[in-house]
Amino acid sequence: MKVKIESTRTIKPTYEGIFPPDQTLHFSPLSVFDKVTYNSHIAIIYAYRPPTPPNATIEYGLKRALSEYREWAGRLGENEKGDPVILLNDKGVKFVEAFVDSKLDHVMPLKPSPILLSLHPSLKNVEELVQVQLTRFTCGSLVVGFTAHHLVADGQSTSNFLVAWGQASRGIDMNPLPFHDRTIFHPRKTPHFEFEHRGVEYKSKKMIKDCSINADHNYVDDDNIIVHKVHFTLDFLSKIKARASSFNKNCKPYSTFESLVAHLWRVITKARGLGGFETTHVRISVNGRMRMNPRIPNEYFGNLVLWAFPSSRVKDLLREPLPYATKVIHDAITNVDNNYFKSFIDFANHKVKNEDLVPTAEMNKSALCPNLEVDSWLRFPFYDLDFGGGSPYIFMPSHFPTEGMMFLLPSFIGDGSIDAFIPIFEDNLATFKQFVYSLD
Repeated sequence: MKVKIESTRTIKPTYEGIFPPDQTLHFSPLSVFDKVTYNSHIAIIYAYRPPTPPNATIEYGLKRALSEYREWAGRLGENEKGDPVILLNDKGVKFVEAFVDSKLDHVMPLKPSPILLSLHPSLKNVEELVQVQLTRFTCGSLVVGFTAHHLVADGQSTSNFLVAWGQASRGIDMNPLPFHDRTIFHPRKTPHFEFEHRGVEYKSKKMIKDCSINADHNYVDDDNIIVHKVHFTLDFLSKIKARASSFNKNCKPYSTFESLVAHLWRVITKARGLGGFETTHVRISVNGRMRMNPRIPNEYFGNLVLWAFPSSRVKDLLREPLPYATKVIHDAITNVDNNYFKSFIDFANHKVKNEDLVPTAEMNKSALCPNLEVDSWLRFPFYDLDFGGGSPYIFMPSHFPTEGMMFLLPSFIGDGSIDAFIPIFEDNLATFKQFVYSLD
């Protein structure tokens, strides 16, 4: 597929009324949750069938949405104290228009492959915090490539912005509006480090040096990694959930998410052929909005995620039935509660700078083996991005060939089924396929 770039320009916010809304607000400080997350861009792909609105309509909607989400139009920088901030300078986002001289069906389905990288701007050496590429096809179909810097916002916030962009493009009010105050996460007057955060959210620079000795274990040739898409029907998910919860006689069943991740953890571990005494863990994002007390509104714009790290020896994971792995995952997620978030806030404010710690969240590895990471977009309204021609019929992450980094998305079918994008070593793919639909 040859993509022809027709134009590239900078899009800035369009304000109605006073410009800007608050002339005294020059920057937004990064919160402790922003600072601990991934310092990188994330790219996603949308596809729309015709008829679709013209690019000018989508562009104007973006300008309007940026007026409410000014952070995206800014730049990363520092305040006078040298602390990291988002400069609210309205420098704008990159806006690319492109064309492909063929029908979209000729390159469909958009399976996980390097071809997706041509449908959004490059993620290398990017100054803008958001980039957009509109790619038109001769059949009238439209592909929207969107990239966003993770330090600015998590999945919940980014999906809220995308919904607002669609609303603005359709000429309706953006609702709900974002809650912007990133200074609400105050440490307690008497810090209480109830949990261990060293080696969890943060690590010492010495740990980085120690890991670099074994760097070859985490850096492999991308050509050896296949991003495999798996579709799990609602019927299969129901069976997995029932199997995972079969030991919970008097307790609430485990969630579909917990059950599916437990299943994939076991299948991928089996496909990897790991030694029985090796330890494997799964990094799972936990949204703090519903867990903190007082509760943080879903409209909060920024990052508000910590991670659960369910862990097991390989022999226990594979020898024990599915309920074992599901319980390990459930317990680990449950433990990331209000007390844990408050403990992290205290730790991040009092220990990180003094001990010269750095985040454990990083995207520069090409292999996570023997561990996994799961990015779940199951509860976010990504499919609600409607520019005026209806919802997308495809939504997916771009090509991220990091072995072990899974993405879970609701299927576009809309029947409750789930699509999983699984980057896996090519040599392990046959074994993975053999067991991925097995209920044993």
